[in-house]
Amino acid sequence: MIESPLLQNLTGYIGGRWTDSAGGSTFDVYNPATGEVIAKVPSMPEQDILDAVEAGKQALRLTNPYPLETRRKWLEDIRDALKDNREEIGRILCMEHGKPWKEGQGEVDYAAGFFDYCARHIQALDAHTIPEKPKDCTWTVHYRPIGVTGLIVPWNFPIGMIAKKLSAALAAGCPSVIKPASETPLTMIAFFSIMDKLGLPDGMVNLVMGKASVIGKVLCEHKDVPMLSFTGSTEVGRKLIVDTAEQVKKLSLELGGNAPYIVFDDADLDAAADNLIANKFRGGGQTCVCANRIFVHEKVADAFGEKLAERVNKMTVGDGMNDGVDIGPLVNKAGFDKVKRHLEDALAKGGKLVAGKQPDELGEGLFFPPTVVQGVDRNMACYQEETFGPLVPMALFRTEEEVIEAGNDTEFGLASYVFTADAERAQRVAAGLRFGHVGWNTGTGPTPEAPFGGMKASGIGREGGLEGLFEFVEAQTVPRGF
Repeated sequence: MIESPLLQNLTGYIGGRWTDSAGGSTFDVYNPATGEVIAKVPSMPEQDILDAVEAGKQALRLTNPYPLETRRKWLEDIRDALKDNREEIGRILCMEHGKPWKEGQGEVDYAAGFFDYCARHIQALDAHTIPEKPKDCTWTVHYRPIGVTGLIVPWNFPIGMIAKKLSAALAAGCPSVIKPASETPLTMIAFFSIMDKLGLPDGMVNLVMGKASVIGKVLCEHKDVPMLSFTGSTEVGRKLIVDTAEQVKKLSLELGGNAPYIVFDDADLDAAADNLIANKFRGGGQTCVCANRIFVHEKVADAFGEKLAERVNKMTVGDGMNDGVDIGPLVNKAGFDKVKRHLEDALAKGGKLVAGKQPDELGEGLFFPPTVVQGVDRNMACYQEETFGPLVPMALFRTEEEVIEAGNDTEFGLASYVFTADAERAQRVAAGLRFGHVGWNTGTGPTPEAPFGGMKASGIGREGGLEGLFEFVEAQTVPRGF
């Protein structure tokens, strides 16, 4: 079992207090590197979820709102606490997720950045009076907290994803009921352990864990939860839209991806290969923004494939707590089996393995080596579906128009990447790609300073930047007559 000073209370957190679940049911948390059970946490019953919503309702202040400076201090205190505990939170994250410890610490820094950004820009939420005086009135716009929010986060970024949501919610003055993924609740418990010492109002942050069906039902149906923010699969996102339609709740949804990574013949191939390594294998390839379909111009396909294979063959796979490990295990067997199925399908349909192992050589456990396959086409599962693993499928293209069409040949529209030395071409391709994020000569993903979100079936709303800061408020216009 895992031991940590930040895991002294393996329970939920409601109304400013750690709470023992009335149901008595628990679920196991595993270390994917070893298969060992490292903790048991409560699967909380419906009454606990209702209590958390009520605690949030009691913390909500509308007629006497929390001052901006008070909210700013909350954000700054959380930022500083994350930085002070980056090594230990990173270790816990590594133990339950599998990503290397160093990468886990980097995710804590990333999370701290969202609280820092919202703290520095919170003044944007102050009321303002418009300069015009239409209808002989003075018009003031206020940004009111939308209310108690349900924040549902995935396992692939256990601290990064909640930071995106909670930083903006607290900036808005919104209490939250937070549900982590069942694969990675310990990182969230550790986060609540540091927040517990910061003096936030009771009920501003509430932690519930357990079955998505139980927690989701309350959050979707409760009249005092006017907004849900969810990161996860498009399938679940569609269900949330249906389940909240009757109450017309506000939704912020970051859903699935199928990112094209386009390398033109004039690209710097070394830079494109280096960026692909950093992009694709972050978190073992288990991210919605990592490259899922690599389109390489036919003139440079062989050269790029060689550079990529050379880099991939130098990568080390193993337990993320060990020094020098580049890629940890996949989070569970279902994820491992999906990547294996995609590899088998691609090879059976004519793909060529240029780095990695054959499916029958993968062995036991959840360690999947970085793998590169050339000759991929749209009939293969790895082209149509989001693989969520360290498989790099490469396809050829000839023309700009062809690759824009191929890149858009998916229902998803989250992240995409373009490598070319031609600035005009880059602008044309970026405008033509229906993705919320288009990296030009970079494989970088989101940052706290810029809005991020999806088009099409990849979601609604934005996180990060000023756009993300405004997600949890409602503009209220107050005209005053003379």
